[in-house]
Amino acid sequence: MNRPTHIENYLSQLHTGQWFGWSDSKNKVYANLIIHDSSKSKPSESDCTNGLKTLQDTWDLEYDSYKSKRRSSYKSIVDQLDQLYHDMSAGKLDATGEWYKSIKFIKDANPKE
Repeated sequence: MNRPTHIENYLSQLHTGQWFGWSDSKNKVYANLIIHDSSKSKPSESDCTNGLKTLQDTWDLEYDSYKSKRRSSYKSIVDQLDQLYHDMSAGKLDATGEWYKSIKFIKDANPKE
């Protein structure tokens, strides 16, 4: 999932189905927001901008957490270069090398979402 960037991201998570749309699909701003489902009320513009900000803050925390977990799992560059040297000396510059195995383990343990 990419970082939320538009009030449409907020609106989409409020209700299911096609409950809202735009009077001008090329200019998706709050002023062009229309509600298709009469059982749903139109959120205020501040609700939309605040809701988007909350989604962005949540995304940022989760993404930063992922990055820091993965980053802290890697060995130092010096240790990685030493591993690569030993793998090269042993002719193991493929999936059998220790450097590859350690990097793969970290990536598998901390997948991108």
